[in-house]
Amino acid sequence: MTPIEIAAAVTVLALAVSAGLVAHELAHAAALGAAGVPYRIDWFPGEDTGVLGAGLRGRWAAVKPRPTAETPVWVLRCSAMMPLALAVPFAAVPLGVVADPFATDGLVRFAAVGWMACALPSPQDFSVLWYADAAVSAPTDEPAAA
Repeated sequence: MTPIEIAAAVTVLALAVSAGLVAHELAHAAALGAAGVPYRIDWFPGEDTGVLGAGLRGRWAAVKPRPTAETPVWVLRCSAMMPLALAVPFAAVPLGVVADPFATDGLVRFAAVGWMACALPSPQDFSVLWYADAAVSAPTDEPAAA
């Protein structure tokens, strides 16, 4: 690869990860919204570092659900695992519905790697998955992390 191709690959990867991080959080929000659970989206959380610092650390958005005692635990668990839905387009590759992004020589494979990285649930997501019952029983003024 030439230096220009490397720079282009890094740029595409960074853009894909940035878009994927936002899509990751919006996947949580979509599941919560569909179930009727109130939530708040914080854009660029991390007031101590500002927008630039939050963006450089990869904190583009954060979803804060506000579960009540009546909120079913399974809703929070499903919301925690919703970023896996970002991998659905790649499940269509073996069926021949979409082209394999890793079979190309272009920048598409770098975008695919960045997007797939964001489809993985974060450690906080697994925490909500295993301890969703504690989030439901928590007071409503302290939002549960997702």
